[in-house]
Amino acid sequence: MHVTHLSLADFRSYARVEVPLDPGVSVFVGANGQGKTNLVEAVGYLSTLSSHRVSSDAPLVRMGADRAVIRAAVTQGERSQLIELELNPGKANRARINRSSQVRPRDVLGIVRTVLFAPEDLALVKGDPGERRRFLDELVTARSPRMAGVRSDYERVLKQRNTLLKSAAMARRHGGRAGGSPATKSGGSDLSTLDVWDQHLARAGAELLAQRIDLIATLEPLAEKAYEQVAPGGGPVALEYRSSAGGGAGVAGVRGREALYEQLMGALAEMRKQEIERGVTLVGPHRDDLVLKLGQLPAKGYASHGESWSYALALRLASYDLLRAEGNEPVLVLDDVFAELDARRRERLAELVAPGEQVLVTAAVEDDVPGVLAGTRYVVADGAVERA
Repeated sequence: MHVTHLSLADFRSYARVEVPLDPGVSVFVGANGQGKTNLVEAVGYLSTLSSHRVSSDAPLVRMGADRAVIRAAVTQGERSQLIELELNPGKANRARINRSSQVRPRDVLGIVRTVLFAPEDLALVKGDPGERRRFLDELVTARSPRMAGVRSDYERVLKQRNTLLKSAAMARRHGGRAGGSPATKSGGSDLSTLDVWDQHLARAGAELLAQRIDLIATLEPLAEKAYEQVAPGGGPVALEYRSSAGGGAGVAGVRGREALYEQLMGALAEMRKQEIERGVTLVGPHRDDLVLKLGQLPAKGYASHGESWSYALALRLASYDLLRAEGNEPVLVLDDVFAELDARRRERLAELVAPGEQVLVTAAVEDDVPGVLAGTRYVVADGAVERA
């Protein structure tokens, strides 16, 4: 699979730009601040419906514009499709496939698959658990686009449940009680529906957990192989899922969605009193973490800067190998990566990715890109993208 044409309107710094793309390696070269990353960010957005740089859509819309449009022609084998996404901050985004009537944005997921490695990926190793949860969930959705709906359902239920718990907690702090058991009412805030919300949360959560656990089991040997390729003799690496639903590995040893559902229900029941007191859901996939181990120690806090870079790179290369093995080879995006790597890692990375069906590279200095990544060169400057 590869993108044959990218069109942007009012996206980031571009009022309008048209970029024809070839299979193989394409390198975008230009000084910092000229818009190289904006191009690959748009390709990544088609894959995940989110940016690897910001958490909301508002910064993606060019200053002074009301909306932004990303349009891409995509080819897989003999099949070609045209995808269009319209970003409307504060409103619902819109999507079209092959200029048909409007579809839900999440219906485009799976048409373009990307694996993107950028300087921000250092947070996978050094950052908060949310960075690693996002990594897992985006890869889960890339493998199975229907999981976008499951994730959306989970987030909706979590929000409703937190609203109920917060209302109860505030009422308790103000000493208001409308009678009845503290477990059912507090300050007029009816908690009788909490059992129903528990069931909905555990059902969607069990589906998400099952997918995460399966992913980690599949990804771990690929990550270990990739780390050895990038930093020979530096491993071994291990991926451990740490769940909020139980001590130690928690749900990681549980198999089957029903068993995961029951474990989550039990954990929610056990934590209910504390949740009501604190006004927030304390159990579920949104509180879990992926522990990255290097040798016997967690990489976070123990790995050196170079080891952390190698680990982050290994996770992305493992993701790439996984998606490629499962069909529909993803577009590999290397956003300003080579400037961050030493010469040895540059060459190793370049040799590993050069055979990819489509590899998009950004660089401020062309000499930073190893010669093995010969391909199409683009010059990005003053809001224009020109083939060199």
